[in-house]
Amino acid sequence: MGMKEAYEKKLQAQLDEWSAEIDKLKAKADKAEADTQLEYYKKIEDLRSMQESSKEKLAELKEASDDAWEDLKAGLDSAWDSLGSALKSATSRFK
Repeated sequence: MGMKEAYEKKLQAQLDEWSAEIDKLKAKADKAEADTQLEYYKKIEDLRSMQESSKEKLAELKEASDDAWEDLKAGLDSAWDSLGSALKSATSRFK
């Protein structure tokens, strides 16, 4: 397995993990009081948007040639860091 494939697998696994975390937040939101639900749902909507953007970047990576993927790596790392931080913040905020 090449570096690109290993990187793709790592990112896909992280996306899958985050998707499960967002689903857990959604389940908590569904059980929350009405005023808290609005805050939960807004944050979940933001997270889903970031997740979609990250999926698109991963798809670009998968389509990139072995030579070009390194150029996409910085943008991907940035998107992953942003999504990871936002999810961590939301998870700690909505315990």
